[in-house]
Amino acid sequence: MKLWLIYQDTNDAYDTYDSAVVAAETEEEARKTHPGSDSAYWDETRQSFYYRSTRVADFKLSNWAPHLDNVGVRLLGDALPGTEAGVICASYNAG
Repeated sequence: MKLWLIYQDTNDAYDTYDSAVVAAETEEEARKTHPGSDSAYWDETRQSFYYRSTRVADFKLSNWAPHLDNVGVRLLGDALPGTEAGVICASYNAG
């Protein structure tokens, strides 16, 4: 498992994420990690991030990069053994 910095500056409005540190095996997995929720996922067909809900239909998220091409990724190093994949910490711009 590796630690990655993911970041974006395309969507810089209020109530958006600008960066996060995530644990992932690969750069691609890191890029597809949404900083706000484990229930968020990248939908290949619709080419956008969506939130998976058990109560309502999945809905498109607008608080992160609009496309994977807008997500920068930088390798920080190796995670400690036993670290699970996911968000370690995130930067959110509340408005």
